[in-house]
Amino acid sequence: MRIEQIKLENGTAQGLKWEFENASLLLIKADMGYVMCGYLNMETADKLGDVAAVVSGVDSFEDVLQTSLKSVSKKALDIGIEEGMTGRQALEKMF
Repeated sequence: MRIEQIKLENGTAQGLKWEFENASLLLIKADMGYVMCGYLNMETADKLGDVAAVVSGVDSFEDVLQTSLKSVSKKALDIGIEEGMTGRQALEKMF
């Protein structure tokens, strides 16, 4: 498991990468929410009221930052995060 500080324009996020046999679980957390890979569940994020977004096909923190969002939670929509934004754009709104 790797934990890394990721400096962004509006703050510093925490990155978590856990490598499994067939793929990696990736999550980058900012102050108000997080961008997660497809391993994690948007339905649960919505149920809990989290500000969250999903990217897929990623294998590094840089991939998460550069990849377009596939889905976003209701709370993420409330703060202006939309599908199609990059992970970086979403995280900047989460500070």
